[in-house]
Amino acid sequence: MNIPKYINEKRNIIKLVALTAVFALVFINIYKPFGSKNWYPNVSEFMYLVYTSLIILTGVLVVIISRLIMYFYSRKHEISYINYVVWVLTEILSMSLFYTIYSISVKLKGGASVDVMAVFKNATINTALVLLLPYASLWFYFGWQESTKRLQKIESGDEPELNPLKSITFKDEKGALMLSILLEDLLYIESADNYVVIHYVTNGKSKTYLLRNSLKNLESLLRRTPVARCHRSFLVNFNRVKVIRRSKEGLMLEIDVADSPDIPVSKSFQGVVSSKFLCES
Repeated sequence: MNIPKYINEKRNIIKLVALTAVFALVFINIYKPFGSKNWYPNVSEFMYLVYTSLIILTGVLVVIISRLIMYFYSRKHEISYINYVVWVLTEILSMSLFYTIYSISVKLKGGASVDVMAVFKNATINTALVLLLPYASLWFYFGWQESTKRLQKIESGDEPELNPLKSITFKDEKGALMLSILLEDLLYIESADNYVVIHYVTNGKSKTYLLRNSLKNLESLLRRTPVARCHRSFLVNFNRVKVIRRSKEGLMLEIDVADSPDIPVSKSFQGVVSSKFLCES
């Protein structure tokens, strides 16, 4: 199962990084974790705030770099909940190592003995708090925000309804209406670089339409219909799927139109495809 798309939207990533940085600054100056009270023992509270802020913001660079990588990765790949958990654990480990190395270097300069494992354990616990608390808060906030947007769309009539007789209007990336067909006539949609190819039937004949838009945008448009993603490059109308077949290449979907090619199913979408097929059949 994959994480919601809105988690990796650009504006939400900016909010996450900003909140994490602010929370880390407040956290370190109130609780003084990581042994930070020994970093600058002979300075005023104001200078302590300045110095520790620089160190904390340097550590937050781990989050910034990590989220940039995740953002660009998610544009071509789906991120499952397991992948996301591993990703966050990697962020915690990386930031913990940074604070461990810095704390040890400060202690060694002061001539103190160092228990490396104790320092690392303390850094890991505090880093987990610094990251997980704002992360969890924003997950709830983003979910509430997305639910509110959907409710507003439903109330305004902009949200597509789960109705097999409803016509689907396809617009290009600039918002211009390009094609309108009955949902029941839609077969599948295929990604083609900066375009998508819409496969549909009319008067019993298969036809295609090349539309300048992204598969991700169309997936969002059609999320409350029988149309769903089965592969990184395909959306399929499960009302038109008659057979799920396993072959040497993996799971394949057979459409109820003669001479229509088999549609591949990615491993990450097998659970979604199975539940969708059983639900729509």
